Amino acid sequence: MAIATHSVNIPASVENVWAYVSQIENWATLVPAYKEHEQIDEQKSVWTFEGEFKGLKKTVKMELDITEFQAPSTIRFELKGLTDNFTGSGQFTAEESAEHTTMTGTVEVNAGGLSGAVLSPVLKMVLPKVTTRLTEKIARQIKQDKVLV
Repeated sequence: MAIATHSVNIPASVENVWAYVSQIENWATLVPAYKEHEQIDEQKSVWTFEGEFKGLKKTVKMELDITEFQAPSTIRFELKGLTDNFTGSGQFTAEESAEHTTMTGTVEVNAGGLSGAVLSPVLKMVLPKVTTRLTEKIARQIKQDKVLV
């Protein structure tokens, strides 16, 4: 199992951070290796990633299912591999202080089956980078889009 967490301070109200993060369309394209996604309904979407690792190109499809929307502070989701045997979960939380909102992204992925022994070390190496990049990109986008109060 691989798990990664990253926090960032955003000079915005928790409501403005929520307004951005609660819309999957806003941040789906910011996920590293993102290729496309299809919104099935309000909670469920299918995401496609295309990446290269040590010279091997790989396309991965997964289902993302929102399990909790608790405005304005928490979004929880579950992940399920459609092309590869993995499951996972994650969340975005936001906590407001006097001058900023601390947003934390957490993702956990567990690779199963025969490929799990190969995928687990790769996930442990890649997941922290992906989680950090995504959280930082969301923060930059909120600042850039002038979603600030």
